[in-house]
This record gives sequence, C-alpha cells and structure tokens, in this order.
Amino acid sequence: MHFDSGEERMLELKRIFCPVDISPESAQALRYAVALTRAYQAELTVCHCIESNAAPAFAQVAVMQATLRNELAEHVCLACPDAIDWQPLLVQGEAATQIARAAAEQRADLIVMRSRRRPHAAALLGSTAEAICRTAPCPVLITHPGEREWAGLTSNDVGLESILLAHDFSSDAEVALTFATSLAQQFQAELHTLHVLAPPGVDTEVERAAGLLHRAVTDDVQWWSRVKHNVRAGKPYREILLYAEEEKIDLICMGTHGAGFGMRALFGSNVDRVLRQAPCPVLIARPRKPAVVPALVEEDEARHGLWLTPELQTSTH
Repeated sequence: MHFDSGEERMLELKRIFCPVDISPESAQALRYAVALTRAYQAELTVCHCIESNAAPAFAQVAVMQATLRNELAEHVCLACPDAIDWQPLLVQGEAATQIARAAAEQRADLIVMRSRRRPHAAALLGSTAEAICRTAPCPVLITHPGEREWAGLTSNDVGLESILLAHDFSSDAEVALTFATSLAQQFQAELHTLHVLAPPGVDTEVERAAGLLHRAVTDDVQWWSRVKHNVRAGKPYREILLYAEEEKIDLICMGTHGAGFGMRALFGSNVDRVLRQAPCPVLIARPRKPAVVPALVEEDEARHGLWLTPELQTSTH
C-alpha cells in the first residue's frame, strides 16, 4: 500500500486465522475472513478445536475437515469465483488456549471470529472470544450477530465506510492507530478518533486532548480519509458505544492495555463491555507476539494431549 505523499505505510495481512465451532452462527465469521483474505491476497486458515479428552478417530477427522470445506464454500462459491488460498486445521484441547496457540504457530497476522451475544447473568463467566483476545498473538477482529455488518453480505467485498479509533495515548493505542489508519486507506473509510476524559472534563483538558489527537494522526492521513477528532467526558465504554451508535460506525478499533481501555481479566473492563455491547464489529489491536503464555499451553496439553498430527491435516485451494 502506498500513500499519495509517497510515504509508505504497510499493514501486512499475509495470514488470516478464523476459528469456527461448526455452527451456522460461528461460520458467519467466515464472511469477514474470506472478504479480508481476498482484499489483502492473504492465506486463510479455518480452525476447529475438538474439546473432548479422547483422541478423535481418523474418520471423524475426515468428516470435520469436509464440514469446514463446505462451510467455507457457502461463503465463497456463489459470490467469489476466484480461488482463495486456504487450509483447514483441527486442534484438540481447551478452545481459548489452543486457538491462540494455533494462531501463533501459523504466524497469523489477524484472528477473525464470531462471538455470541450473552445475557448479563452469564457475562461474568466470560467467553471464548474474550479469552482469546487476552492471550492472542496478534490483533483480533470480533463480530456478533445482530450488529452493523460490512463484509461479504452479497459478495466477497469489504464495505467498510467508517472506523472509530478509541485512543488513550498509550503505546497499545498506537498499535490500534496503525491498524485504523491503514484500514481507512485500504478501504477509503472515514476515520473517527475518540478520547474519553474522566468527568467533568474541563476546557483545558479537552483542548489538550484534542491537540494530542490531532498530532497522533498525521496530516497525510487526511489525503485519503476524512478525519473527525472527538473528546468526551464519562465512562470510556459508554462513550465509545454511544458514539458508535450516533455515527453509525462500522468498526471500533482499540488497544488492549491503555489506562482508559485496559484489557483486564476481571468482569467489567471497558474492552469486555465494548465487545459485548458494540453495534458493530470490534478490532482489538495488539502487537504481534510469537506464542501464548507457555504455562497455559503446558497445563492444557497435560489434560488433553498434543495437537492432531500433521498427517490428519490437509490443505486445499
């Protein structure tokens, strides 16, 4: 990707990783994965995790691989006659741990997955998607049912028109900024930035935050994208959700460890609440890392055994 100014910024999505649980709902993430795979000419891995303790029989593995192919075909064949480079992958163990590990081993640049809307009573237990966001080796794009959607609805194109960047001036927010500006350029989308102050948000704080937002987004970004900077006061998750609703945002992009948007394992963090209530897909941007927490992987392998052998994996095009 090249900017009109001659300055080069590259968002390389060479390997996209899409976990599915072989259900119609989770398979909807494939629409996004296929659309982004085509847009970036990437490689796609479609992964299913077998959570049982017993090793699956060869015939069971073959059936699962065929199911993955059929699910992918539903989102590719009719709208996209061009072949995409993809492979099915089966792993075994606790889903969140093994999916994160698989993404690391595949050197994924982006994980794309579906998360179910859950009742508030169940929110304390978390979800596989939220758990993966905490340990993922790369950014994670989370979609939900009943939200504003922009990928693969009638074709394998990406109809991304507006992006909201939640920025708290942390190093992790800078990772989110790189993703947001690169996506805005790739799809000619409108870029909104938002910083949330603690109430009451006096004028001097608002002016300072607005100045920092303007400096964070370089001038050349405005050559290909309309940019809107915003500063509000209140609870970060509420203001993010409210702004996304008001402006009909297509994608919320945020970092994982900032002071205002910290990714914490406890119930009630701003990121968790945005993930659960967002009116559109959410991209949790984080630096690439080589592997998940080793202790979690070793513990899970002790309970469930190792990966399925490579002989039981196939690659098709």
